[in-house]
Amino acid sequence: MRSEGESPPLERDWWEAGLRVAGVDEAGRGAWAGPVVVAAVILPRGEHPFRDSKTLSARQREALEARVKAVALGWGVGFAAVDEIERLGILKATHRAAQRALECLAVLPDALITDYLRLEREWRGPASLLRCPPKADRDSPTVAAASILAKVARDRHMLELEAQYPGYGFATHKGYGTTLHRENLIRLGPSPVHRKTFAPVRCLLRADEKRAFNWD
Repeated sequence: MRSEGESPPLERDWWEAGLRVAGVDEAGRGAWAGPVVVAAVILPRGEHPFRDSKTLSARQREALEARVKAVALGWGVGFAAVDEIERLGILKATHRAAQRALECLAVLPDALITDYLRLEREWRGPASLLRCPPKADRDSPTVAAASILAKVARDRHMLELEAQYPGYGFATHKGYGTTLHRENLIRLGPSPVHRKTFAPVRCLLRADEKRAFNWD
């Protein structure tokens, strides 16, 4: 529920016009390791309890993930792997993941809201029915729902990478740039799922070019 004095949701006018609105958000764009994940969600018109995943605990996100999937008219999650990020760059890889998420939707949206991610090429509808303001995950419950699905899906994947590449602390920092992550990178060197074109990882490689890492 929205409190008194709070701005109306970004999709309200489109809902009132009877349009199906998809919200899109990503997780992992700034991480040093692992994929970038994008989710797309279409919610029915109404009041929804979803808010930006960054304001929620892991337990809250997991509980709300189930609720999003239960009430959504359609939802989809798309991944772009590390090799795509390295080859295409993070922005194009994020767009590719967004396209995959949109292609998973069970119904076609009439309008699209993203969290400051410009998807003119991926969006095949009229430009007037595309909104990409900053802080959309705060002002749109549909985008907030997408942020929850993207974050939960990526966190689960990082737990799988923790088992595959132990010692880096992926289960703790989820691939983001923390002191623990940097210390483990210095100690172990980059793994195959580190983004070697990203400055912190690239600098470590340059500082220690003679080390070799063999993964079975």
